[in-house]
Amino acid sequence: MFLLQEVERQFPTPALICVVLLFMQALNCVSNLKTSSLSFKGISFSSIRLNPATRRLSITCAAKPETVSKVCDIVKKQLALSVETEVCGESKFVALGADSLDTVEIVMGLEEEFGISVEEDSAQSITTVQDAADLIEELISKKA
Repeated sequence: MFLLQEVERQFPTPALICVVLLFMQALNCVSNLKTSSLSFKGISFSSIRLNPATRRLSITCAAKPETVSKVCDIVKKQLALSVETEVCGESKFVALGADSLDTVEIVMGLEEEFGISVEEDSAQSITTVQDAADLIEELISKKA
């Protein structure tokens, strides 16, 4: 029951609750999937994490759209991507052509833009634009 109340708090409309519950059911079927983001009508809602060992679900707020947009711009600039190249929250750095040095430069650009300091352990866990944006939001909220 607690899980349903948490879903209702995070996703206030009935249609979204149905989408989230179906998404959670799909996560339960895939044992090696640990984290996923849910996007509905082009809007990213939350990061959904499933701990396969306990089958417990944790819903956390995703980064603000403007944070994701800034991260996309920084990634495009650091990787010298063309204007036509589409970069979104789900974009993986490797798929965009980034190597380990490029990823370090992206993290440095993010630190400079947002006035944060990213620990090496955290930096190594960043693989997508959404990962970076979520980490930025977390670090900014800890600073405040």
